[in-house]
Amino acid sequence: MKWVNTLSRRASLEAAIDEVVEQAREQLSESADLGLLFISSAFASEYSRLMPLLHEKLEIGTLIGCSGGGIIGMNAAHEAEELEEEPALSLTLAHLPEVQVHGFHLDGEALPDLDSPPDRWMECIGVSAANRPQFVILADPFSAKINDLLAGLDFAYPGATKVGGLASSGAGGNTTALFCNRQMYREGSVGVALSGNLVLESIVAQGCRAIGQPYRVKECDRNIILQLEDVQDRSAPVTPLDALRELIQSLDSSDRELAQHSLFVGVARDEFKLELERGDFLIRNLLGVDPRVGAIAIGDRIRPGQRIQFHLRDANTSAEDLEMLLERYKREIGASSSSPRHVGALLFSCLGRGARLYGEAHFDSRLFARYFDIPLGGFFCNGEIGPVGDGTFLHGYTSVFGICRQP
Repeated sequence: MKWVNTLSRRASLEAAIDEVVEQAREQLSESADLGLLFISSAFASEYSRLMPLLHEKLEIGTLIGCSGGGIIGMNAAHEAEELEEEPALSLTLAHLPEVQVHGFHLDGEALPDLDSPPDRWMECIGVSAANRPQFVILADPFSAKINDLLAGLDFAYPGATKVGGLASSGAGGNTTALFCNRQMYREGSVGVALSGNLVLESIVAQGCRAIGQPYRVKECDRNIILQLEDVQDRSAPVTPLDALRELIQSLDSSDRELAQHSLFVGVARDEFKLELERGDFLIRNLLGVDPRVGAIAIGDRIRPGQRIQFHLRDANTSAEDLEMLLERYKREIGASSSSPRHVGALLFSCLGRGARLYGEAHFDSRLFARYFDIPLGGFFCNGEIGPVGDGTFLHGYTSVFGICRQP
């Protein structure tokens, strides 16, 4: 099994393709069973030329890709780079013996109903759950019906790792593009199902830290939380706004200022875990408050009995969160295997991260490289796909790593 990534910053599409293909061929020296291609929105007017030009120069078993407002890959010195809002092309090639690779395109309007049986979803994908596939998914942000798709895939393929992101454009708001094998698509989603002798694992860095205490939702309506109760003492319910006001008063001046623009709500995914920590929460936007009744609205549906906790996000917290998750992952892998054979990785990072968040380029990718010396490719997304708890979700302001290794 072999995995390589190459990156070009050439302003000419032909020159960029020539550069990544030549370097990838030289590094791989094997047939390519899987390709993943990410192209900068600086090439938006030339998206339709990408697949014909690429397939003139390279034979690939299965290829998927999309456009991005920023592109991630390995430079000639084998260092990870995050190239934001400039011409860039990133090509990942993998030689995967004993792995079944199946690419697919799905039209959002043709997705099965959420009440459909698992077999209906398997027919759309073209892979049986008995094959135990793992997925990389790239989607158009407007037409993919991504939440329905993720719910359906979790239903049909429970326990399967699913990572990816929504295609993006640059500051000019150019249209997005998806690619699957020799075709370009403007709508829906594309993906690849990997079955057999390969493990796909994920790290989902949401970049937040919890503040205050966890609460249990006592009363709610869809995405509106009306009443909370103390997890330990249920005798005195409070409105979310009262709980928030009390919390803000207890913060120091820097956190109080941060709460004015970077306050989020974490929803615990494990109903039975007693001690909640980073990685246990699905982070959602705080959309607004209703002072009349003390309610808050968040960017997801909620149900009575779920636990929530307020969170803050900033550059330092994001960096600490990612480093903690990388350390935890490496420690767990080291405990479970004396010689884990990591071969390559993908990074799906929010457009709101990168230099905008950290004030410096290449932060997440270079931090990852301190823990894993493997090829890394990816792009900056309009939304990131990754698991939290037992479900797969669409995230924001997040970096999702998909890490491939041999069993």
